[in-house]
Amino acid sequence: MSDSPVSYASWNDLAHNLAYGCWALGILIILGYLVRLSTVPDNKDKYDFINKNEVNFLWYGSLVLIVGVCFYFNGNIVELTTILIFVRGFLTVMLGIIAALIVQNLLKFYYPFFIEKRLKVLRYAPRISPKTGKPMKLLSEEEEDVHLDEGMQAEENLYSVDYDVWKDEETGFIKIEKYAGHLHAIQCPECNYQTFKVLREEIVKQPTELEEGELIKHYQCSYCGYKARKNVVLKQQIKTPEAAATPA
Repeated sequence: MSDSPVSYASWNDLAHNLAYGCWALGILIILGYLVRLSTVPDNKDKYDFINKNEVNFLWYGSLVLIVGVCFYFNGNIVELTTILIFVRGFLTVMLGIIAALIVQNLLKFYYPFFIEKRLKVLRYAPRISPKTGKPMKLLSEEEEDVHLDEGMQAEENLYSVDYDVWKDEETGFIKIEKYAGHLHAIQCPECNYQTFKVLREEIVKQPTELEEGELIKHYQCSYCGYKARKNVVLKQQIKTPEAAATPA
């Protein structure tokens, strides 16, 4: 019986050390991501890196921090019985799950608003021309079409891809950047969470040289399940000189 406090003290020390280790690892995961992000020089590459990795790194780091809290919670044992073992184990698991769910919901439903603002700044920040070192001009939707091939224009018409075209007006140098057409969900009109996404797109009428086409975009909220659809007009096909020419 006299050895019990010693064994508890040993466990308490181990639990505290494991907690400190988890906290250090969690912070290192997040700091490592921030350091890696700071080394990405190009705004487009930084945009893609944030969009692909930020939520995941924050989630992994948060999970490790939560595990550390669970260890620390169990590092102050003075007395231990069979019932207390089950009670502590149950409370630790449940509190850990609750904390993880809170963090997950914050990252899934609220954090995207913050990311969206940062990505918007990165996307529309002036690009620097490698030819002159001066800021380039972002072309409008009408101006950029001449620099996009037919496949690129078709992607934009279907809203599956969005292209930004930057032009150095002094040298004519062109830089084309590709973005996903539905990169982020929009705010749901029913629950107001940013979880309203396009499930599928359906072309009900193909555009021709004489008539515009029609596309139906089907939306669904991944949180409350609210569904809606939106009709989009597809531009008429442009008749090229080659296609218009008749054989002699």
